[in-house]
Parts: sequence; C-alpha cells; structure tokens
Amino acid sequence: MTTNETREKNEPGGASPGARTRWATLAVCCVAGMLLGIDNSVLNYAIPSLVKALDPSATQLLWIADSYGFAMAGLMVLMGNLGDRFGRKRMLLLGATAFGAASLATAYASGAATLIAARVLLGAAGAMVLPSTLSLVRNAFTDPKERTMAIGISGGTGAASFALGPVVGGLLLDHFWWGSVFLINVPVMALVVLVGAVVLPESRNPRPGRLDRLSVPLSVVGLLGLIYAIKTLGVNGAHVTSAWLAGAVGLAALTVFVRRQARLEEPLLDLRLFRNPAFSGAVGSTTVTMFASSTLSLAFSLYFQTVRGWSPLVASLALLPGPLSAVAAAPLAAVLVPRIGRARVVAIGLFLMAVSTAGLGTMTPHSDYWAFLPVVVVNGCGIILTIAVTSDTVLAAAPRDRTGAAAAVSETAQELGGALGIAVLGSVLSAVYRGGLTLPARLPVSAAHLARESVSGGVQAGATLPGQAGRSFVAGAKLAFTHAVHVTTLAGAALLLLGAVAALFALRGVPAVIEDVDQDQGPQTHAGPGRAPARTSEHAASQGRGRH
Repeated sequence: MTTNETREKNEPGGASPGARTRWATLAVCCVAGMLLGIDNSVLNYAIPSLVKALDPSATQLLWIADSYGFAMAGLMVLMGNLGDRFGRKRMLLLGATAFGAASLATAYASGAATLIAARVLLGAAGAMVLPSTLSLVRNAFTDPKERTMAIGISGGTGAASFALGPVVGGLLLDHFWWGSVFLINVPVMALVVLVGAVVLPESRNPRPGRLDRLSVPLSVVGLLGLIYAIKTLGVNGAHVTSAWLAGAVGLAALTVFVRRQARLEEPLLDLRLFRNPAFSGAVGSTTVTMFASSTLSLAFSLYFQTVRGWSPLVASLALLPGPLSAVAAAPLAAVLVPRIGRARVVAIGLFLMAVSTAGLGTMTPHSDYWAFLPVVVVNGCGIILTIAVTSDTVLAAAPRDRTGAAAAVSETAQELGGALGIAVLGSVLSAVYRGGLTLPARLPVSAAHLARESVSGGVQAGATLPGQAGRSFVAGAKLAFTHAVHVTTLAGAALLLLGAVAALFALRGVPAVIEDVDQDQGPQTHAGPGRAPARTSEHAASQGRGRH
C-alpha cells in the first residue's frame, strides 16, 4: 500500500472512494446543485402567469420571489453543521427528497400563502443539499489537483444553472402552466436520490460533540434579519422601517452568536477557520466576486428584454454563453494552480471579470450583440477561475470533519455578497437612471412615477404619450438606462480590480497544494502572509511552488 493510499484510508470522516465512485459522486452532486440554481432563477419568468392564476398582493409577490433565498441563506450554516454531524450523504438524500416534495407542493399551490410556504420549504431543503454537495465532492477527491478540477466543474455547472433557469422556464411556459417549471424538479430529484443512495460515499465527523441549541436560533435569526434588511433596503430604499428593524435584530443576534462561538468547545461555526489566511482570503475574494457580478444579470436581462425588445427566452440565450464558457474553463483552474499559485489564479480571474465587466458597460441601445459575445465569454471564464479556486481553498483549508460547515460559510458568503451587490450597485443603477431621465411636462403623475421606477416603467409610460413625443421619451429612457449601466459596470470593474490586487496579498502565502488537516489539529494557521501552513506538500515546500 502506498503512502498516499494509507493516508486516504485513515482520513477522518470516511475512507477515500475509488475512481468510478469519485466521478459518480461529482455527477450526482452537480445535478443536484444545478437543479437548485435553476430553481433560484426560473421563478422570475413564471411570475406573469403566476400572478394571473393566483392574484397575489404586492407584498405576497415579494415574499414569493424572496422566501426561497431567505430560507436557504438563513439555514445554510446550520444544515452544513448537521451534515458534518449526521452524515453528508444522509443530509443530501433527505434534502433532495424534501426538495422534490416541496416542488410538488409549489407546482400545485392553490393560493399565494400556500406558495410562499412551499417556497420556504424549498429553501430549507436547498440548504440541506448545497453544503452537502460541496463537502461530498471535497471528501471524495483527495488528490489536490483532481479536487481542484472537481470543485471547478461543480462551480461551473452551478454558474450555468442560473442561466439555464430562464431557458428552461421559457421553453416550458410557452407550452404549459406556471407550475410546470417546478414540477420538473420531482423526477430529477428522484433520480438523484435513487442513484445517490447507491454511489455516494458517506462521510461525517466521527466525534461531533454536543450541538449547542442556543447557537441554532441565533445563527438563523441573525442571517435572515441581515439578508432581509440588505435586500429590502436595496430594492425599496432607506425608508422601509421594517428592514432597519430586521437589520438591527440580525446584527444583534449575529454579534451574540459570534461571541458565543468563541467560548464554546464545540461551536456551530468554528471561528478558528478564519484565522487561516487561506480560508479568510478565499471567503473575501468570493464575496467581492458575487458583490460585483450580482447586478450584471439583472441589468443585462433588462437591457436585452426592455431596451432591445427581445423575448425572455432569446434574452436568456444571449446570456447563456457566459455560464457555458465557465463550464468549459473549469478544468483550467486545476492546471494553472500548480504552475502559478492560487493567489495569481484568483487575481487573474478577478482581472478578467473587471475587464469584461467594463467592456459590457460600453453597450448602447443599438449595439451589435456579436461584438459583445467575446466579452460575455471572458466574463464567464473569469468567474469560474475565481470561484473554482476560492471554493477549493475554503474546503481544503478546513479539516475534513468540518467541510460541511466550511462549505456553508462559502455559500453564505456568496449569498451575502450578492445581496450587498444588489443593494449597493443596484441602487447606483437606479439613481443614475433617474438622474438621466428627463420627464416631459405633459406626462401624467402616475406615468411619471412608473417611469422613474425602472426602464420597463419608462417604456410603459412612453406609451401614454402621443406619436413622436412617446417615441422620443422611450428612446430617452433607454439611453438613460444604458448610461446607468455604464456607470454601474465601471464601479463594479473598479471593485474587481481592487479585489484582484487584494487577492495577491491575501492569498500570497497559500501553497498550491493544500493537504488535508486532521480534525484534532484544527485548521492550519499562518503567523504572517509569507508563511505557508506547516503541513503542505513536500514538493511545494521544497520548491516553493504556489507561494504567490
């Protein structure tokens, strides 16, 4: 038996699976993760027919749209920890079963309240599945290069799923009722459960300790309150009292939660993970990536549908090359990391995102799509180079018995980064659009209010004006929107450039090869940015490869 085989056999949390089992594990986890991404984005395209069928109030419609994401983000840390304790395979199979059942309830919801409840259950089930997929992949692949490639492929399919949602939704809604976009989850999740029960290897923390019951509500209330406040204030402005109250409660709960975790012997979230520059630097880079890129899909969906007048299906197909390029480029991260190091790969990914984001912002109401296609592809490659390496770094830097919790931190950072991006950059987009919009004196007050809300409202308001006056106003609204996109994308590009520079320093001491950490030792720590962890690959230690 080789040294590597001996190490793998004795790893905590389960023996290393064979090659076929490893890649089968990756396939099952990719399918499960992709379905979650599709479900997260498909609802936007079902809303028009859903509104006609269920007639929800404005408040109910907001909760229908947001309850899935709120529930998933609020429960992610808890579910990742439970997966570590009771088994990641068990958690994934339970979550997939619950997701299928909740999808069935969602598809046949008879009213808005029932639909909101079903969406909450979907989010809770998703929180069970997502950390388990990442931790199962991480535990299945013990070879560092294979692990980086596998996590990159998983991240690439996850990115593609958000763009596939509108495509799937558009195709289904052209022929079936709104519930069909959720009904397709049932057979797919049934397949995940059946195949996963056979091929997935079980892994868990062999000595999980006692679960601190007070930490559970503190983490859930804290994350839910904070994310609700950020999203609500970003969309509705600073005048929403409930959002400020929720934010205050969330911050207070998270403060108590963090202090409590620091005192517990068996915390729900091990804060020592953040002492490791590999872990904290990767989480920070992930947050910056999602912050800067979150507004792009919204802005360009509006651009293609409202400014260019394309159908939702055509608009989603126009954005699809970006995520598809991410899937194709995912294995490249595993090739680059041993050659130039993690810090440089992440910095290159952020730099590509910055350049392509600025390039996407140069479009006009009449730009040729084919001129922007290469920029869309480059953006997808940049995203996957960043996310693949940061996700791999987060999971590799954590002990194998805590990978569920580590995966939950990474996913929560993505959710928080995206929420902050929508709140901040979305507010910039709206403010610049309103500032550039010229309202004619003859426009009715109600139409003027509608026009100031969004470019879609501007197009609708223009229809209330006669002849040339209406056409001129619509053209002006579209021009104001594209100018707002210019400003917003330049702001996002500047942030990404700063993130690229920061990544070079934050991940400078992280070796290209991060070997597994024993559960008893806890996460590896660095005394400074130039020092590598004590337990790294002998080759990396002797050659100094990857210390960038």
